[in-house]
Amino acid sequence: MAHTKAGGTAKNLRDSNPKYLGLKRADGQKVSIGEIIVRQRGTRVLPGKNIGVGSDYTLFARIAGIVRFRNKRKTNFDGSSSRRPIVDVV
Repeated sequence: MAHTKAGGTAKNLRDSNPKYLGLKRADGQKVSIGEIIVRQRGTRVLPGKNIGVGSDYTLFARIAGIVRFRNKRKTNFDGSSSRRPIVDVV
């Protein structure tokens, strides 16, 4: 009986597709209605004026205008404070 021996299995050959997260529009850029500004996991960048939030926390423009980023001091649940970026369309 000629047959090959068991070669075993490789468990590290699968790879997920890239998700292309991050900023899609910079500060001062013009955007139109519905244009995606930030793709993110969770609210790393907070929504500001004229910004909509998708079901996967994607931030998009509700009006046509210019993108503006600003920082806000936010108090965490443990009492410490941190700066969080906020995006607006003006």
